[in-house]
Amino acid sequence: MKYKMIGLLAAAVVALTAFAASAIKTDDPTRRIHQHLEARQKTAGCSCDGKSLCTHLPLVLIDTGDRKIPGEVIVDENQEEIGFTMTEDGETMLAAQVHIVDHSDANNHPDDAPTLSSSMLIRIRGNSSRYFEKKSYLLRLTEADGSYNEQEVLGMEPHYEWALHGPYMDKSLIRNYMWYNIAGEIMDWAPNVRFCEVIVNGEYQGLYLMTETITSGKESRLKLTEPMQDANKTGFVVRLDRGSSNPLKNINTFTQYAYRNLQKMDIKYPRAGDLTPELARAISQEVSDFEKTLYSYDYDTDDYGYWHSIDTDSFVDFFILNEFTANYDAGWLSTYLYKDVGGKYKMVIWDFNSACENYRHLTSSPQHIELQYNIWYYMLTKDEYFNKKILRRYKELREDVLSDEFLIRYIDETVAYLGDVIERNFAVWGDSFDKDMLEPSERNPRSYQEAVDQMKRFIQERGDWLDNHLEIILQYSHESKIKKFNH
Repeated sequence: MKYKMIGLLAAAVVALTAFAASAIKTDDPTRRIHQHLEARQKTAGCSCDGKSLCTHLPLVLIDTGDRKIPGEVIVDENQEEIGFTMTEDGETMLAAQVHIVDHSDANNHPDDAPTLSSSMLIRIRGNSSRYFEKKSYLLRLTEADGSYNEQEVLGMEPHYEWALHGPYMDKSLIRNYMWYNIAGEIMDWAPNVRFCEVIVNGEYQGLYLMTETITSGKESRLKLTEPMQDANKTGFVVRLDRGSSNPLKNINTFTQYAYRNLQKMDIKYPRAGDLTPELARAISQEVSDFEKTLYSYDYDTDDYGYWHSIDTDSFVDFFILNEFTANYDAGWLSTYLYKDVGGKYKMVIWDFNSACENYRHLTSSPQHIELQYNIWYYMLTKDEYFNKKILRRYKELREDVLSDEFLIRYIDETVAYLGDVIERNFAVWGDSFDKDMLEPSERNPRSYQEAVDQMKRFIQERGDWLDNHLEIILQYSHESKIKKFNH
């Protein structure tokens, strides 16, 4: 079987990879943790009898009492999506149990005593990924009384809400892990991630990525001011996507009612239980005020310029990371913006499953720039200062975490770290290599090595093209392009 070569390929990578050579600063106590460099390695070995699953990765065991996890797509007779499945009680999330086995000094086995157990609520998550055979899940840890239970999970800071991402369309298995971690090296905040293996009701489900969600909690890393109901003030997170099933969370901001944006925006924080109609209106108005400033004639003036409202570095880094990877859902779908009381707007990266030439349709040629057409960046890139800041920052990052050397090494090191987990995953999901998930058919990798090589090739071609052509972004701030937006 073609997947039996995976273990040999991973072993070969170990011999070729210098783990110590890295642009990552490991002596900084506030540093980003890169699991593949710092966690227990597959070479550590184990003295068990080998009769059950033995892995150097953490194990996440989900017990629903054999009840179906809600959130499956429901379609009508025309195969149009009309909703999602619910529990027998008509709830969107199912009460269940989660047990985590995560030993730092030994391998992990399903029958080991859990290092963390908690009640939880669970549902299937995602948009297009809900249609995949391998499901991704949203977990909310709870106490016995139903309140949220903030816990450290797989060495990450305490939180009550976690996304379990099951890479399926991403045959390399590592896109989100890699790009979230790289973003964490250069941006103020990016979701923490850890690889793990998942078992649901006793059935092995393969490799997953435990992911910190973009919301605030009392103990979480993203600490935003809690709602002040009497003053209608709060820190908040909003998402540009397909909208929420909760009408209270959906907001209609300036770019929507002025038809500058065709997507929907919803509030991700405060959570539903803390969100009042008054707070929702206040958040909507605050975002609208920012957008009106950005789309006004004063967008680049000293007194009213956009830089008074946004963390410019955050918007620049978001642009570069998503352009470098041709992740063109950014600024359109899965786009998050957060702001604390008295602070500035900041961007957060999310969802790189389709990045690096992995879109279903061929839309991500290495010879292309796209984000300047999307919400907010449509106006930001009309300012020459902003565009030159992009160019300076890009050059700086290409000599560091966006260099070919760093990125190719990062891929090789991560593949080596996963080791035989890759083979176990594709023992369950190996038929995904036989499916034409990308168009045209020849774009589909037919083996794991092909998937990894495709991503490497795209990164090198993309970097080379941007090195020589990113300056074309200056045309969008040329006087001939922007005179109608100026006084």
